[in-house]
Amino acid sequence: MTKIAIIGAGWRSGFYFRIAQMMPEHFEIVGAVARKADVRKQLEEKYGVTTYSSTSELLSHQKPDYAISSVSWASNPSVVTELVKAGVHVLCETPPAPDVQGLRDLWAAVGSSDMVQVAEQYLYLPGHAARLAVTKIGTIGEITSVEVSSTHGYHVISMMRGFMQSGYEPTTVTAKQFEAPLVDPLNRDSWNKDLTPMSFKTTIALIDFGGGKSGIYNFVDNQWHNQLRHRRIVIRGSKGEIVDDKVIRLAEGPALTTSRFERYQSGHDLNLDGHDTEHISFDGTVVFKNPFVGQRMMDEEIAIAQMMVRMADWIAGNASAPYPLRAGCQDHLVSLAMDESIATGKSVTTPIEKWSI
Repeated sequence: MTKIAIIGAGWRSGFYFRIAQMMPEHFEIVGAVARKADVRKQLEEKYGVTTYSSTSELLSHQKPDYAISSVSWASNPSVVTELVKAGVHVLCETPPAPDVQGLRDLWAAVGSSDMVQVAEQYLYLPGHAARLAVTKIGTIGEITSVEVSSTHGYHVISMMRGFMQSGYEPTTVTAKQFEAPLVDPLNRDSWNKDLTPMSFKTTIALIDFGGGKSGIYNFVDNQWHNQLRHRRIVIRGSKGEIVDDKVIRLAEGPALTTSRFERYQSGHDLNLDGHDTEHISFDGTVVFKNPFVGQRMMDEEIAIAQMMVRMADWIAGNASAPYPLRAGCQDHLVSLAMDESIATGKSVTTPIEKWSI
């Protein structure tokens, strides 16, 4: 049983509360922190947790195995630093700091502690985890290019770097924004009442990671929820490529072969086991298996739950680090370079930072 504390009470923190309570055999929430009294009352009523008005108040009563920092970008560095100084491991939401100087200051404060992981969940999503497993066994050769059009910023950079196994070399970003009309039918909670086309920004960036590795970033405002825009991922290797769930590659023969990722989803048609993701296979081999079958989790919850469990296993010395702080800092550094390139109209190259060494 892992004792956790949750710092923050926003929309994102709700995932951690729900997942922890879905898996009482894994987690016990020993405390939650929210500044406002009415918010604390809501947390107590909704989740039955003990709440505190500050991190220091929590720490005066509890010593969790690890704490989840799910606060604003600006607040995260101080929360993380306070927890580390108190000897508490931290799983912090993305990004770890709001700007380049904030990243540098945070690394200087806690980088050497090796107590901080970043809750970057995208490569833990079932589809991406299956693609990553297939690329790691060399199915399409050396990965040299990744194109993503689905999510934004540091999430995309983490995916690109993860698939290409990129390090911390200087990275050059050339980015531009365009505006065009688009209907926005869905938001985070429901359908929008106004279905009139509005002006939305599209950000396109070319990213040179060095060593012949490159990325193409393509994101439309609210693309997380706007299903009028397809999600796309293209992973190119020296012997083939993956496009969404399709794979073409060179096989012995020689021959060109095509395959697909296949998701086994229970609860369809006459399957009465309940709606759940069970596994994803590739060429008859299971390349992703849902560790939480029976919980009826959506993909995002499966990814976050894996990070939470692996964080506990890492602290106990039974698993590798789920996503080290240095990786989270590098992801956001490159993401910030995109913002700078858009603002200046020039290409931006990231420097070698202390977390890179």
